[in-house]
Amino acid sequence: MLEAIIVDDEIKALQSLSWELTNFSDEIKVIASFTDPFEALEYLNKTTPDCLFLDIEMPTMDGFQFIQKLTNKNFPVVITTAYNQYAIKALKNEAIDYLLKPIDTDDLKDTIQKIKKFNAKNFSSERLEKILLNFNESTLHKKITFNTDGKLLFLESKEILYAESDGNYSTIYLVDGQKILLTKKLKEVNDLLPADSFFRIHNSYIINLHKIKEFLKTDGYVVLSSNHKIPVSRQKKSDFLDMI
Repeated sequence: MLEAIIVDDEIKALQSLSWELTNFSDEIKVIASFTDPFEALEYLNKTTPDCLFLDIEMPTMDGFQFIQKLTNKNFPVVITTAYNQYAIKALKNEAIDYLLKPIDTDDLKDTIQKIKKFNAKNFSSERLEKILLNFNESTLHKKITFNTDGKLLFLESKEILYAESDGNYSTIYLVDGQKILLTKKLKEVNDLLPADSFFRIHNSYIINLHKIKEFLKTDGYVVLSSNHKIPVSRQKKSDFLDMI
């Protein structure tokens, strides 16, 4: 059964939609309803429903502002409004559907089917992700897992040359010439890499110790098997020499 939350500043509209949804008691139930959008946001930061029915016209915060303020967006949003000019904007603001007030029963049925399909699809992808991660954890030769561009990437240590920082982002450079952009700081990347094979040689670089070809003491650089020259910071030099 789908668990729904309703946010609407008009108590009569809220009660009406709640009553309509109750008619689908074998498919959906209302677990919470709010006339105050700020209270709803606080609740949704702690709870993930199966769907949210959200009014657009609210005096303290409209529905589009509400969506932007959501920190947890792991559920479908259905916009409810008396004005059909909001329809296109609603769909562009991550809403799965919209319903015009007064809400038509047939339209509501269609919306519920969309919610069920959306949740089934997301459940399948989340379940597959967990299966893949668990499998990787259990394998003898564990691979390094990176989450990027909506996909999980499994790499062996020998495939990675080095990682470079770019502020809040990092780039992984592979032996085959590929570059992988990650929305992670270099410290987070360092935590993912096995300490026996990788070393943060500089604030901006992590290298694969097995890919070092030369260490230029005077210049303070290492040369990798790919001929990339990576600087060694003074603070890291002593620890680096101990590692190699």
